[in-house]
Amino acid sequence: MTNREKLNQLFNLQKAGTVLQSSWLKKQGYSYALQQRYRRSQWLLPIGEGAYVRAGDKASFEGAIYALQQQSALSIHPAARTALSLQGKDQYLPKLVLFGGAKEKLPAWFSKHDWETKIDFHPTSFLDPHVGLINMEVRGFNLAVPSPGRALMECLYLAPQHQDLIECYELMEGLKDLQPQEAQALLENCRSVKVKRLFLYMADKAGHEWIEYIDPTNIELGKGKRSIVRNGIYEDGYGITVPKELEERGRLFHP
Repeated sequence: MTNREKLNQLFNLQKAGTVLQSSWLKKQGYSYALQQRYRRSQWLLPIGEGAYVRAGDKASFEGAIYALQQQSALSIHPAARTALSLQGKDQYLPKLVLFGGAKEKLPAWFSKHDWETKIDFHPTSFLDPHVGLINMEVRGFNLAVPSPGRALMECLYLAPQHQDLIECYELMEGLKDLQPQEAQALLENCRSVKVKRLFLYMADKAGHEWIEYIDPTNIELGKGKRSIVRNGIYEDGYGITVPKELEERGRLFHP
């Protein structure tokens, strides 16, 4: 097979907008020397160190996430409100929020590229990397994204410093169809006491029926009080201090 035939074969297998990482290309049989030859011939165009797009193409955000997940086997994914927006649960996108494993990093080519919006990346282990993720087609790319339940937990993880609690509650109100078994699995897996208490508190306040089926036996809620905000109102049922505005929203259904 000639070099040009190899290049055509590669391009035919990749969607427009896909980022081609140099390390992945090498594993596919395209040596670094061959990549440089393609680059000099402008068949491959660099978008940063160790990453290319094919000639006449432009890297898309979805194609970049696809590369991280499929070529590098990273758990980095669109998260929190970004994920909810992709699923039609939220329309407000001031920035693109990404979550990944605690030891994962965005490669330099991703961090330095101009995606025409702010990228907010959070490496964390508050949930296992693959719990609560679903496969979803986003502009032609099959991506792993968090389910609405996990996405809301990611919002709560960011609150209150990086995510407004009232907005979190409004998003919780839309999760009336969350399956009890999914909520149970997320709560049992979650390592953040703050997130678990807020999640249960908001579900209770929203009056969701599925909360009645949650078994607290294997959910570690910690001991003592948790002050989520300063100068708030203490909610004794879940041992958290929340904003007065949040406490006054809706109706708290638990005794």
